[in-house]
Amino acid sequence: MTARTGNARNYLLLGLVLLMAGTTFAASNIYDFTLPNIDGKSMPLADFKGKVVLMVNVASQCGYTPQYTALEAIYEKYKAQGFVIVGFPANNFGAQEPGTNEEIKTFCSRKYSVTFPMYSKVSVKGDDQTPLYQYLTKDTPAGINGDIKWNFTKFLVDRNGKVVQRFESKVTPDSPEVTSAIEKQLKQ
Repeated sequence: MTARTGNARNYLLLGLVLLMAGTTFAASNIYDFTLPNIDGKSMPLADFKGKVVLMVNVASQCGYTPQYTALEAIYEKYKAQGFVIVGFPANNFGAQEPGTNEEIKTFCSRKYSVTFPMYSKVSVKGDDQTPLYQYLTKDTPAGINGDIKWNFTKFLVDRNGKVVQRFESKVTPDSPEVTSAIEKQLKQ
């Protein structure tokens, strides 16, 4: 047995022990989460280590859907500096994201030429809230945490995976408020 497989086995055993003991795992940053991407393949948020990340819950039939244009524009503007946007389609508000992952991907690429990473549809609130959004809404600092109120809520994450700022739906991705916060994080 190699050290790598031995470590993996030890982590698996530790997880089983914690599960049987009723202990829950507390995430320390976004890198602790892995979700399927829009194509259904596992995509750990740890893939974005060292980058500034803007996480957004998106929807295709929302009044804020045109923000995809600004999201793609700031992604293109800053990606060479270590910036990435990740989209999380969610159908929690007014059934404004009813499509399948394939339909969402087609819509985003055809209508808005989206090239930033997209994840499979998630739930951002309620009894079926995905663990990532439980972390974002409950385990982040005051002023950042709290229930998601609508589509296109944005979380800015520093290069260490810590959530540092939150922008509500009405704040556009290309607003001075958002772009100055991104630029500040990119300089650190």
